[in-house]
Amino acid sequence: MNPEQHSSDPLAASFSTTYAGVIAFITVVHEGSFASAAHRLGIGRSAVSRSVQRLEEQLNTRLFQRTTRSTSLTDEGQLFYESCRPGVECIIRSVEEMQALRSCSPRGQLRISATAGFGRKIVAPLLRGFYDQYPDIALDLILDEKQANFVSDRIDISFVNGRVDDGQVVAKQLVPMQMHICASPEYARQHGLPQCIEDLTNHRCVNLRLASGRIYEWEFKVQGHMQKVAPKASHCFNDPDLVLQAVLRGEGVAQLAGYQISDHLRSGELVVCLAQYAPDDRGHFICFLSRHHLPARIRVFVDYMTQAIRAMDLYNWGDLHHAQH
Repeated sequence: MNPEQHSSDPLAASFSTTYAGVIAFITVVHEGSFASAAHRLGIGRSAVSRSVQRLEEQLNTRLFQRTTRSTSLTDEGQLFYESCRPGVECIIRSVEEMQALRSCSPRGQLRISATAGFGRKIVAPLLRGFYDQYPDIALDLILDEKQANFVSDRIDISFVNGRVDDGQVVAKQLVPMQMHICASPEYARQHGLPQCIEDLTNHRCVNLRLASGRIYEWEFKVQGHMQKVAPKASHCFNDPDLVLQAVLRGEGVAQLAGYQISDHLRSGELVVCLAQYAPDDRGHFICFLSRHHLPARIRVFVDYMTQAIRAMDLYNWGDLHHAQH
């Protein structure tokens, strides 16, 4: 829009007048006088007075009681100030966030969402190290099996397991997500292990109920194609950790994420089977809404978690074929 177009737009002109009046009004309130407000704004006292007068005319309300010695708010002026203050504070916070965008000392609050299993085992233990580096960033970790809604849940960063189909979200893969059929050595000795996918019907299976209420379908990659199976379960839980505990007790076989079972595979508490059919198109992702003008507190958290989680080497438990019973 060129200047001629702008000046001929009544709405734009009205907004410009209102904006100047509100800024002058708020500054007078904060500084305590028209003269101090003029000094703060770098303009003449008469300009401040004219802006406030135009605002009063627009509102058809006197905002200040003026004498030669003092300036004070009228009741209507106090009410108008209380109405304006939240918006002004929001603008100030926005300016501060923009100024801190590339600051050497990021600050503010981060609301972080993760599933209970990944949040407890992977995310939460890393928060102390992050806080030691960035003590001015307050962390609020929310564990929930439901995928977070960035807007309604006011989430800054979300850890997502599996696949991310939301095109509005920036999803950075941290590590691949491996899903394996596993059992305890005791179960394997008593019942054997399935040698093919069809063998699952002959085994005691432990299922996971998702937050949606659906039963999680076990996924396999067979000759390059995805195959889903919903085995008949002897046990069903709505918490992945409870599924893991049941498998460790020898109560059946289950398909679990590699990050959940890696320590137990290394220690020999679990063995895996059907590894040749493990899906390879899943991942652990760190997600946020936009790359544009990314606040420094989000940027440093994403960088820190990416480096820390990749360094954990979650899936280096040796040759899977040797880990199988």
